[in-house]
Amino acid sequence: MDDNNTSETSMDAAKTLILNAALPHAAFDGWSESTFAAASTDSGVASGLARALFPRGGIDLAVAYHQSGDGAMTEAIAATDLTALRYTDRVAQAIKLRLADADKELVRRGTTLFSLPHHAPEGAKLIWGTADAIWKALGDTSNDLNWYSKRATLSAIYSATVLFWLGDQSDGNADTWAFLQRRLANVTQFEKTKAAVMRNPIAKALLSGPLKLMKKIRAPQSAADLPGHHKS
Repeated sequence: MDDNNTSETSMDAAKTLILNAALPHAAFDGWSESTFAAASTDSGVASGLARALFPRGGIDLAVAYHQSGDGAMTEAIAATDLTALRYTDRVAQAIKLRLADADKELVRRGTTLFSLPHHAPEGAKLIWGTADAIWKALGDTSNDLNWYSKRATLSAIYSATVLFWLGDQSDGNADTWAFLQRRLANVTQFEKTKAAVMRNPIAKALLSGPLKLMKKIRAPQSAADLPGHHKS
């Protein structure tokens, strides 16, 4: 095995050890420096390596927890046959899978952390990443303005659903899934209305200029290309 691959594997294993050790502490102390210190000790990973892997301590642990949830969701979607479902139902199922194994208290602690003004941009980026992961897992191939609109819309739906879920005490989170279906129905109705407007010749004439510019918008080609580019 390549030395670099071996090193990356060992680093990933160490990160997993630390994150797993942090979970019981984060439920009580939040994604804090004290949680990071306790996780470093409990995991058995050298303190210097733990700091190198999570340089910002608890904040990086919170990020890692969120991203691990995205990874688990992606694997769950790949293992689930969604072909018989309508597209909106596939999205709903993806969100259900994303929250299936999530711990409400840990998510609540993360939501509190990323609602702070100086961490809010990173929280928004994580939500966008979840929306992107869902669309990719569902086979989205859009490469224009739709790439952005799909992720922006799903980010809003996912955020609202998570907030509702955090306070949901219904059996099996039934109220949350009903809330999610209503939000998806709102989006479907909006898309139908938009399509009807675009069939109107006057509306098409008025929007021809902006639509021509929008057609030049392209999805990001790489992480370094964020948030995308305008084709000249």
